[in-house]
Amino acid sequence: MEQKKRKTPERQCLGCNEHKPKIELLRVVRTPEGEVVLDFTGKKSGRGAYICRNVSCLRKARRTKRIDKSLDVVIPEAVYDRMESEIIENE
Repeated sequence: MEQKKRKTPERQCLGCNEHKPKIELLRVVRTPEGEVVLDFTGKKSGRGAYICRNVSCLRKARRTKRIDKSLDVVIPEAVYDRMESEIIENE
């Protein structure tokens, strides 16, 4: 008997709107405490949204406030700045 091929989960980037495999994207999480953080492991608990692992997609999503809407929270500018520097560090 042949083994079934597992379908790779896809998510949509909130910056460029492209559908990509979940592992290629970076998860932005609103934790149960209400904090917004980047989740490089993809395993933190909380509501998640996805962006490409580059600064340009984060900047687009920041400009259009799509992450705020998706996570149903107002994200302060300081948090966006921190996320931007984290992405640059991990590129």
